[in-house]
Amino acid sequence: MELQRLVRGRIDWSEIERVAAELADRYDRDAVHVRFLDADNWLSTPMVLDDDRFVKVITKQNTLVHALFTTGRNLGAFSSGTEGFFERFETPYEMARHELEATRKIRDLGVNAPEPIEALEIDGLGVLVLEYLPEFRSLEELDTDRERELAPALFETLRTIHDAGLAHGDLRAENVLILDGEIYVIDATNVADDARDDARAYDLASALASLEPLIGPRETIAAALTAYTTAELLDARRFLDFVAMRPDHDFDATGLKGELEKRATRPGKADSAEFPSPDEKPVDE
Repeated sequence: MELQRLVRGRIDWSEIERVAAELADRYDRDAVHVRFLDADNWLSTPMVLDDDRFVKVITKQNTLVHALFTTGRNLGAFSSGTEGFFERFETPYEMARHELEATRKIRDLGVNAPEPIEALEIDGLGVLVLEYLPEFRSLEELDTDRERELAPALFETLRTIHDAGLAHGDLRAENVLILDGEIYVIDATNVADDARDDARAYDLASALASLEPLIGPRETIAAALTAYTTAELLDARRFLDFVAMRPDHDFDATGLKGELEKRATRPGKADSAEFPSPDEKPVDE
């Protein structure tokens, strides 16, 4: 446990107090209440300020850990036959600023995300401030029927991001939040502008990997086909083995590939349990 805390970048209470005092001054509050979140997060210390602000405090150690993660992910991308497209951050503030800007871009597309408030540097720490979403649940916390209902909406959301020329880069079930029946997307990471096509295929593979343990391979592929073509899913297939190597994904890659192969050999033939597919739409739509 001590080693984990060291690697993750332990923040002394005095540093937390300085951050809280600075934010209280910026938001013209006499005092603030800080509540830490019980989150398994290696890249920041998340906390809630006065139940209306979500704050991530990022240390230099968090930045180094992110660089190690980035190196590992790029090696995985190489194993999938493409150049690495994940980019590292040089400073804690750069990490905070990137997430602020990525969140703002996603919201500008009409995709649900917490309202971005600001990113700042306080005594060498990167501090990200977002709207706090109360009483949310992550996608994986829902019952199976509700997960199945929301699956097409997840791919529709991802399609909106991709059609705008963007990529999320770290799509996992815990980065998809549900609030008042709506999907919210958080925690986009940094990908190279000149490799967005590969990054979007990786996003799609990650979405398949996130949903498969929840609703099974057949319905996952069917849901994906409501927003993506079979050809796009086949392109994403090359990243499934890479995603399967990540410790934060546990899914049936063989089952997904099998379902994809079935669809590739019988385009346009949906069975009654599947969602409508873009492959099945009339050509003039």
